[in-house]
Amino acid sequence: MVFETSGVLMGEKDDQFAAFNQSLRRIGYTGKAPHKWMDLFFALEQTLTPRLDSNKRQIIFIDELPCFDVTGTRFVAALGHFWNSWVSKHDNLMLIVCGSATSWMVDNIVNNHGGLHDRITHLMHLHPFNLAQCEQFFQSRNMPWDRLSMLQAYMVFGGVPYYLGLIEPAESVTEAIDRLLFSGKGELHEEYNRLFASLFKHPEPYIDIIRALATHRYGLTRDEIASVLQKSGGGDLSKQLDNLVKCDFVCYHRVRRKKISKTGGYYSLADSYVQFYHSFLETLPSDEHYWAHNLQTPKTNTWLGLSFERVCMAHILQIKKAIGIDQIGAEYYSWRSTDPAQRAQIDLLIERADRIINMCEIKYSTSPYLIDKDEDMKFRTRLGAFTYQTGIQYGIQPTYITTFGLARGIYTSSIQKVVTMDDLFIE
Repeated sequence: MVFETSGVLMGEKDDQFAAFNQSLRRIGYTGKAPHKWMDLFFALEQTLTPRLDSNKRQIIFIDELPCFDVTGTRFVAALGHFWNSWVSKHDNLMLIVCGSATSWMVDNIVNNHGGLHDRITHLMHLHPFNLAQCEQFFQSRNMPWDRLSMLQAYMVFGGVPYYLGLIEPAESVTEAIDRLLFSGKGELHEEYNRLFASLFKHPEPYIDIIRALATHRYGLTRDEIASVLQKSGGGDLSKQLDNLVKCDFVCYHRVRRKKISKTGGYYSLADSYVQFYHSFLETLPSDEHYWAHNLQTPKTNTWLGLSFERVCMAHILQIKKAIGIDQIGAEYYSWRSTDPAQRAQIDLLIERADRIINMCEIKYSTSPYLIDKDEDMKFRTRLGAFTYQTGIQYGIQPTYITTFGLARGIYTSSIQKVVTMDDLFIE
């Protein structure tokens, strides 16, 4: 590591220049402190040139890169010039840039049309952990949790290692949720506002979109979001939605009508922590043990069901493997009835190349799930509406995804595939 620096989160222009200058001083720079990016990168070049060792790989590492791009400073242009005029001429020199603002990194580095166009050697997008990786993480910390506890933690904190690392090994999942989120001193008590402020220079429109989606269980189309927010559904909104998808906050669901449509689908929240915040923390309860005292309430049970649906949508590959179709080409999508009177929706359909569709019903339960008469009729009604409105002529394979499988009963015989919580932990 021949040079390392980091942008200042929520810092002003002078803060960014000061941070870079201090890093220059650490490697021996003794000149005046430049206040232009072209001059700062030239100072870095002049300081490193006599120190380079051509016999080994040497690294320049710039963390929180988006923070340096203060309006009017032309940081990206200067970075591109630095790469093209000096770094790229040294085969052993590696420039690594990193930033938590995913949308900025994609727009300004990955899809750059200027000096950094097509210059990336390797791209690493750090997505949240899946359940299998979370299990490995918990086991590495000697946490004696069963998989239901791990699943419940995942439904609250998602697969974000930083959040999961705040859980004490001796805690139960309920104790961890109360301490981190409902206690006035909890580390994640104020995380929501910090989160968006650190990712977006102008977080307000993004928070407005998140809030709109948080209050609509079945998600919204782009036009519906525009209507809720009373704004145009044009370029700005499309860009903001795309950024939220790239940052793993929002998921875009394709839909099926007469055919699978890649446009006209709907958006829903994908981030577990953000959804939990809007469900329970936006108006913070005064009870610091709120979660322990409200585990069996209707509000909590409804949230558990919705959160489990989000977990399943993030583990499509594991579901396909559990069904036994991981080697078969397949598309997955959601479906909404076009008849306003029905309000029917199917959360997950997996359409296979062998002309079979797995129609998936997702249910969270702390014991084997029992299908009763009403549940069976609802499933059949949705199935009938789907086949009639889409005109689909594929075979339909009723599939249930539950935590502990299905309890035996008179309405289980028609269910051809069952996926359990353990299946979601497949690596």
